[in-house]
Amino acid sequence: MIVLTALAAILTAPVAARTWRSVGYTLLSVVVAVPAFVLAMLGLAAGALSVVFVGLPFLAAVLGGARVSVRAFRWPASTLLGWTWTDPAPLAGRGPARRGLAVLADGRAWRALAYCFLRLPLAAASAYVIVAAIGVGLVSLTCPLWSPLWPSWAEPLELDSWWDSWTVASGGVLVLLVFPWLLWLLVRLDRLLVDALLTPGRAARRIARLESSRATLTADAATTLRRLERDLHDGTQARLVSLGVALSRIERRLDRIPGDTSEIRDLVGTARASVTEGLAELRDIVRGIHPPALDDGLVTALSTLASRSGLPVEVDVSLSKPPTDAVAGTVYFAAAELLTNAARHADAHRVSLRVTEEAGSLRLIVTDDGRGGAAATATADGTGLSGLAQRAEALDGCLEVHSPPGGPTTVTMTLPGG
Repeated sequence: MIVLTALAAILTAPVAARTWRSVGYTLLSVVVAVPAFVLAMLGLAAGALSVVFVGLPFLAAVLGGARVSVRAFRWPASTLLGWTWTDPAPLAGRGPARRGLAVLADGRAWRALAYCFLRLPLAAASAYVIVAAIGVGLVSLTCPLWSPLWPSWAEPLELDSWWDSWTVASGGVLVLLVFPWLLWLLVRLDRLLVDALLTPGRAARRIARLESSRATLTADAATTLRRLERDLHDGTQARLVSLGVALSRIERRLDRIPGDTSEIRDLVGTARASVTEGLAELRDIVRGIHPPALDDGLVTALSTLASRSGLPVEVDVSLSKPPTDAVAGTVYFAAAELLTNAARHADAHRVSLRVTEEAGSLRLIVTDDGRGGAAATATADGTGLSGLAQRAEALDGCLEVHSPPGGPTTVTMTLPGG
């Protein structure tokens, strides 16, 4: 049974879908590999020039191009062979100089450049195998048909008789049967290059899985908090309101009861006051879980927050898509805390609040013209921002505080994704 299976695999290899998908992938890869190889050669030239620091900007540009250019190989690989790999993480840093230094230190950019250099020789070898094997195989296989009609074409084969052409045909069959296996071997070598140079390493894949798991847990936590907020608002809060109304009705009916009802009236009044305080505390808890203003979107929520501030606040929100609930909540609470700090502690007169997207991250930037001196750690006067830093770190973000004495103060919260 095993022998028959192996024999069937050998005989059907030339017409197998895998073979022709590999052929299509190889031919498409040659088209992409040529400009990628040119880019790699430019990288070598830039590397030589970088010895005297002249070529460092050129080298950074080439590495940035290599990071992007390998995406062109992914489409035929994904469509025809089912391969895929993730894009490199966005480069950190703001401004051309910092981004240039970041790409020079990026390992995946260098590996992408190496793949651009190695892919063309491998693709050329694979294409040569395809063209040579199919051409020679088909010509040899059909030799008994065309050799009597075009004897001049058959002269290099030194055929003594028509029957000798069948020997040539058997050689053509052998070539056509062998070439798929050689092509698969070359495609397998390309897959090894992809795994070694374009896909994240084991540690990076583990980090990506952990980040994905954390994002899922964060989203689940946000959903649970939203459900808890609705339950408290629609259930517990509604019951407390009904209880307060009932106590008010009891208090009014005490006037109809003869005799001294002062003790009962005091008890009812105390109970109603407790219900009122409980409702106020519950509303504070609900707002702390999920501010109702966020139901209309982050832009509306921040605008509403700014309008309630005791300072003039300039709001500028530029987002291509709404952020996730977790990110939106963190940005809202951070903005509320920063506006409160500016009004209470900074002696500020104006505040600027901006939300932007940059390199796959969301940035909240709050600037005030106050006296400065704000700290990212807890301080005695209550201006510490450690709680905001912890909120940002919980989402794999960061908080930067620039607050020299005399001001101005700029606090930047950077959160991934959005």
